[in-house]
Amino acid sequence: MASDGPGRRRARRPPVDLRLSAPLGGERGITERGALAGKISETVPRPERTTVSHFPAGAFRRYDETPDEQFYKTPRLVTHIDDRAIAAVTQLYREHFPAGGAILDLMSSWVSHLPPEVAYRRVAGLGMNEVELQNNPRLDEYVVQNLNENPKLPFGDGEFDGMGICVSVDYLTDPVTVLREAGRVLKVGAPIVITFSNRCFPDKAVAIWHQLDDQGHMRLVEGYLREAGNFADVRSLDRSPRRLFSDPLYAVIGESTGPAA
Repeated sequence: MASDGPGRRRARRPPVDLRLSAPLGGERGITERGALAGKISETVPRPERTTVSHFPAGAFRRYDETPDEQFYKTPRLVTHIDDRAIAAVTQLYREHFPAGGAILDLMSSWVSHLPPEVAYRRVAGLGMNEVELQNNPRLDEYVVQNLNENPKLPFGDGEFDGMGICVSVDYLTDPVTVLREAGRVLKVGAPIVITFSNRCFPDKAVAIWHQLDDQGHMRLVEGYLREAGNFADVRSLDRSPRRLFSDPLYAVIGESTGPAA
């Protein structure tokens, strides 16, 4: 099995039964992973059912329910997707984050994948490991916080002009609350760019992530943003490098409408 850092592997179902007791969105069944990268168009057609209003029982259960602080205690100064997929993330940030703006790297680590030629007024990071955050040269400031324990972001309304979540959304146990907070701290009209691949720490990824294929992941993250209630123009992109043996790269993007009503 391919790996790209200590304990991080291509997503697969863990060796315990994390199957959901009900399908996502009612009659739409949950498929096994296995969709091939490159089978999805650049702008993914919006499926008939995208808003997730009732998650199945156990959707956010994890194989490893020990404290996240324990799991992330050891710094991992490695990249979790390959260079071509990283370049795709950087290009998305180049397209969507304004030069001179204030950017929040949510669920950050030692590298933020921001375009090196673009200067920003402020880059803040929030992550789980202080050593990783201290080693991130793009951060002007950082916060160590476990969003699964405390989803409230320590920032004021409308502080940021853009926000990225890179290959981490699959670990959130209350993603809707976190993303509602994301919409609050973004300026109205500011983008959130959520990227993911087919790699994860399987012990910490939530059950529903294991039960869906790549296209299902895009529908799911779109559903998170719609359920948050303060994002508009939510859409999915496939930015997978069109080369054999490259990691796929998918994105869900939305624009903040400000604090949720």
